[in-house]
Amino acid sequence: MTQPAAPAPDTALPVLHALRCAGAVSVARIRAITGLAGFDAESELIDLGIDGLVTRLPGDLPVWSLTAAGRAAAAERIAGELESARARGPVTAAYERFMVLNPELLDLCTAWQLRSVDGVTGVNDHRDAAYDSRVLARFADLDRRAAAVCAELSAALPRFGRYRARLAEALGRAAAGETAYLADDTASYHIVWAELHEDLLATLGTERW
Repeated sequence: MTQPAAPAPDTALPVLHALRCAGAVSVARIRAITGLAGFDAESELIDLGIDGLVTRLPGDLPVWSLTAAGRAAAAERIAGELESARARGPVTAAYERFMVLNPELLDLCTAWQLRSVDGVTGVNDHRDAAYDSRVLARFADLDRRAAAVCAELSAALPRFGRYRARLAEALGRAAAGETAYLADDTASYHIVWAELHEDLLATLGTERW
């Protein structure tokens, strides 16, 4: 007997979900989040715009955002994906482990951006290599533990695999001297972490703790 064909992948879902998690962003940012090629990302945005789910905001650097209908559609499709994969239990467990790490990540970002000298706290100018090295070592330790959480998530829903690669790239660039890639650039460890946090909340349909 001929097996029924597998359902076609929802190619719009990654773009909808990227906008749900990152807010109003450029095509380049959508490409980075989803892994889609530039033409594919733009094509999906145009189709979603025709359907009234996304809108292009005016400005010197065009950005795209979800409409109210798009936000509802994103929530519905993500809920369907989660239930279809029977992944709520594993994703919930991974989210709980993520939240244990989250305060540490926030503290490390603060330590990277600010430092105390003679009792006075100011902006870290990254001229003290020894200080930065200590913070980077702590980031690396956190990242090893975060990698285990990401592995659990990607095993439950493969789309979570993008976060591991993006976090590793950001940390690698910071360690190579590109200091903005820990807490300041739009592709920084902190921003990717925040997107993962928002993704977990959106996927589980829950509120921030």
